Amino acid sequence: MSPALPARWRRHLEKLAQDLGLDCLPVAYTVVPADFMLEIAAYGLPVRMPHWSFGVRYLHQLVHHHIGHAHVFELMFPGDPCQAYLSDSNSAAQNALVTAHVLGHADFIKRNALFRHVMAMTGPQVLERSAGRARRVEAAVARFGQQRVEAVLDAALALEAHIDVHAPLHRADDGPATTAAHAPPGAAPCWGHAPTSAHRAPALADPQRPSVLPPYPEADLLWFIARHAPALEAWERDVFLAVREEAYYFYPVHACQIMNEGWASYWHARLLREAGFLPPSCYLQAIKSHSDVVRPHVDAAGLALSINPYHLGFAMWEHIVARDGLEAARRVCAEEDDSGFIRNHLDRALADQLELFVHETSPDGATRMVSRELHVIHEAILAPKYNYGAPSVSITRLHDDGKLELTHDAQRDGRGLDVPQALQVMRYLARVWRRPVVLHTVDMRGMPRTIAGEGAPS
Repeated sequence: MSPALPARWRRHLEKLAQDLGLDCLPVAYTVVPADFMLEIAAYGLPVRMPHWSFGVRYLHQLVHHHIGHAHVFELMFPGDPCQAYLSDSNSAAQNALVTAHVLGHADFIKRNALFRHVMAMTGPQVLERSAGRARRVEAAVARFGQQRVEAVLDAALALEAHIDVHAPLHRADDGPATTAAHAPPGAAPCWGHAPTSAHRAPALADPQRPSVLPPYPEADLLWFIARHAPALEAWERDVFLAVREEAYYFYPVHACQIMNEGWASYWHARLLREAGFLPPSCYLQAIKSHSDVVRPHVDAAGLALSINPYHLGFAMWEHIVARDGLEAARRVCAEEDDSGFIRNHLDRALADQLELFVHETSPDGATRMVSRELHVIHEAILAPKYNYGAPSVSITRLHDDGKLELTHDAQRDGRGLDVPQALQVMRYLARVWRRPVVLHTVDMRGMPRTIAGEGAPS
């Protein structure tokens, strides 16, 4: 722990959490420089495959940090043990809050069914495996050159949200996704069982292949490309499998963000209230930091035009505990993700108390309220979370000549694609597929479009 937080305070907080019924995974704490905290926030992991897009995210984080819009107190990574990174710029009061917050996360991660399910597939040592993948990518750069490796990462990271979260991480080579036995928690990184001689993508004329591939629309784009791309080398397939594994790891964090941050905020507030060993001045500073964390984002007019997950989640957990009791809240914590949490527990009374509404902004920048209806509020909050925040795109046909067809289910999404952005993604994909690729979609106006990887949309 940071020397700014006495070890006895941490022990007291852990004992208090246990006395209040928290069942936490073990936590390993690491104190790092504030700039490194921003790097971790940008990369998503302490050590990750190098790519230019993470540098762009880092610059964005750095700018916001220096203009006062972002201060990263801690970053928590699920595992056994969980890994908590704390900024060396934190005060003792901030670290008291952070420690209590981390304990709330550690309880949520152990309790929540989605986290448990995904951790059983990815294994508990994700950070170590991520570091191993990063070293392998660096070795590939040394062997094959920056430009070639970056082209593969461009495509894989452009598709990182396109996994099938309803299918297992370890799945059979062909046919509907099924669990390939049980990959043990300590299974080797996906690089260790890449498609070499036994797992190579079948040749296009292989008579053992199903007559039509895929036999059903395939939403797991990363898996299908790693399995069936006609010209990828083993190390290139491994990049896709590595990005896919990390996407599975991150999915519960995305799908439970409001619940998880709200639960941690509820418990850090409660632990601090009952932590009689904290000096009054430290308690007051910690509660001030708590207020900063859970307040709504506000504009100059004092109206919240975006959702702060800490604020909404904290308010919802307080509401649920007051209405139904702590044990009922723990059942919700175990059984739901954000979708069920919002639809089942953000009721009319709380929406009115929080003054929630749905707004839209016109092209000239004017903002107006469009609805206070509860179901509209629910869907507006959840829309960015649907399908991992990505458009519903499936691979629908692999032709005998290697041409790949993808289809965007615009009706399911309720929106069209940004055509220039989709075109760039298709160009990335075409570079690694090395055969024609086309995407059938509609644009933002609902007009049918076909986007080819090699050229402009038709």
